[in-house]
Amino acid sequence: MVDDAAEDDTIGSFPFLMPKVSPKTPDLYLCTPIKVDPTTSYYIVGYKPNATMNTAHHMLLYGCGEPGTSKTTWNCGEMAKSTEEETGSPCGPHSHSQILYAWARDAPKLDLPDGVGFKVGKDSPTKYLVLQVHYAHIDKFKDGSTDDSGIFLHYTEKPLKKLAGTLLLGTDGVIPAMKTEHMEAACEITENKTIYPFAYRTHTHGLGKVVSGYRVRTNDKGIQEWTLLGKRDPLTPQMFYNVENKSPIVTGDFVAARCTMKSTRHRATQIGPTNEDEMCNFYLMYYVDEGEPLEMKYCFSQGAPYYYWANPDTGLHDIPHIEASTL
Repeated sequence: MVDDAAEDDTIGSFPFLMPKVSPKTPDLYLCTPIKVDPTTSYYIVGYKPNATMNTAHHMLLYGCGEPGTSKTTWNCGEMAKSTEEETGSPCGPHSHSQILYAWARDAPKLDLPDGVGFKVGKDSPTKYLVLQVHYAHIDKFKDGSTDDSGIFLHYTEKPLKKLAGTLLLGTDGVIPAMKTEHMEAACEITENKTIYPFAYRTHTHGLGKVVSGYRVRTNDKGIQEWTLLGKRDPLTPQMFYNVENKSPIVTGDFVAARCTMKSTRHRATQIGPTNEDEMCNFYLMYYVDEGEPLEMKYCFSQGAPYYYWANPDTGLHDIPHIEASTL
């Protein structure tokens, strides 16, 4: 058995940083890619944010099959107006895409559990990494200053058995004017796998009040037990937090998420990419202790007014309606 000190020698650190950019417009989302060596499998085991000068509002790390464009940097905001020429998503339109890390102001560094890593490169659909940095304010750049915010990726080439994955639950739908609405999604785990949840992240725009995520399991009496994975005010820093309950999620369990949205607008609000629109996302980060992570990367519903947990065809009952919407 190799002792820990010797094992630590196998951990490398790769600085994945913005190439000295100088944002000219406020509220800008910028992306920059790196191609992962396709002949080698790497396992990312931790992330250390390098957000310099307090300029970055938040950062996301995407694993992609192809990057959104071939440029060295591009405007890739979900709020981006498609009329500008250098816009594009972080990942290519039909490529593999998943979020591997999220950082927001005041967030501590994230270490994956011992022996757990995200596999990238060879034998992985992740062939590129794309760093997205959101610059909310640009006063610091007026004098021509540049920024190299980014992430130090801690990685090993030593094969890890426990592979990490992320599952994104989200909805489509509409929030009516002057109403509180529940946007809900749920999926059954049908793959023959056991997953071990360890972190979660919530995301909405301005109308989100509470986002909650659950594991739902039917006990021998036929009653569904809803176990809270995580719940928070989505307008607090949108990073990954430790789950409330690390119990395994097995075949036949459901994962379920709800966003409680409160609109004081005099118009309906659609789910969509811009600030005028709304979003409902709950990310679950987990690992498997053998084999590959889930093939299911996304769990999306039509959302309100079409889809609710309480619909007769969802297979869900014993719903904790009050708990799921209160902090």
